[in-house]
Amino acid sequence: MRKIFVTGIGTNIGKTIVSAILCEALKADYWKPVQAGNLTDTDSMRVKDLISNEKSVIHPESFLLSLPMSPHAAAAHDRVQIDLKKIQIPEAENTIIIEGAGGLMVPLNQSQLVIDLITFLNAEVILVSQNYLGNINHTLLSAQALETRKIKCLGIIFNGEKNGFSESAITDFSKLKMLGRVNFESTIDRKTISQYSMRFRGI
Repeated sequence: MRKIFVTGIGTNIGKTIVSAILCEALKADYWKPVQAGNLTDTDSMRVKDLISNEKSVIHPESFLLSLPMSPHAAAAHDRVQIDLKKIQIPEAENTIIIEGAGGLMVPLNQSQLVIDLITFLNAEVILVSQNYLGNINHTLLSAQALETRKIKCLGIIFNGEKNGFSESAITDFSKLKMLGRVNFESTIDRKTISQYSMRFRGI
């Protein structure tokens, strides 16, 4: 089973949209190990609504936490402990897209971060970046953290408005491949996801 972990340089960067596009492009399964908040409109529900192929399977979360907070804080509020040993990858023969919570350095408990979960799952990474003031710093720090942990990064997907100066600086300094971009779209639906999926089938 090929495991691709979609992480971002922060929160609200576009990980779920990118995950849906990759699921559609690769006809891959989807799994969000930790969902914090929005339990009536989870990321799993959104991906399910956005993909149209019949092969992808949406696997249940390992932890569903009631508040939209850092997972370690949301877990403390719900009086549960996020234990990596309880985050078992679903049994599947298909490629699986795994969506993280926030960025790489988001705490899952008192001693482990999202980046530790990636190592635990032995997954490859796709890094989602978005152009805003400070995104070069945030993206390069994320890339450096992956390199330091010797985690394989397949490349970067840029989300939102294009900024050639920022993007070239990021790829030049990080030496990571630009896998593509997702532009700002006024409407995100199955048709949109299907159209973008054709650009990412070679990943």
